Amino acid sequence: MNTSFREAVEEICQKDSRYLPEAYVFLVEALDMTMKTVRKVNPNHGQHVTGKELLEGIRSYALAEFGPMTHAVFSEWGVHTTLDFGAIVFNLIENDRLGKTETDSIEDFRGVFAFEDAFLKPFEPQGKGIRKTGDQEVSG
Repeated sequence: MNTSFREAVEEICQKDSRYLPEAYVFLVEALDMTMKTVRKVNPNHGQHVTGKELLEGIRSYALAEFGPMTHAVFSEWGVHTTLDFGAIVFNLIENDRLGKTETDSIEDFRGVFAFEDAFLKPFEPQGKGIRKTGDQEVSG
């Protein structure tokens, strides 16, 4: 019996409740976007992306979709590190929703980037300038 993706995700979430279903849907959308981007740059790339390539695609797609809310959205979904995305990928692999090569490992997703650097810092105020507060100029 061929179950739908949504049904497969519901089944996965019953076994592993760390992540909300939205995280799985997002990951597959990010994978699709990553494949399109990689193929645009390298038409002969093939059907497979590495964990690092996928994480870079996730970062780009998330910032485009959620902007400064990315960190909060991921946190709500239970996703706090790049390794969490690896766990989601391998949950999908175990349920025959994604494929892998012999060299793919969940460790490919460990510590690739810090969420704070990727999803919070781009939205922090940059530089020190002079701003007016009332009648005084304040540096900083």
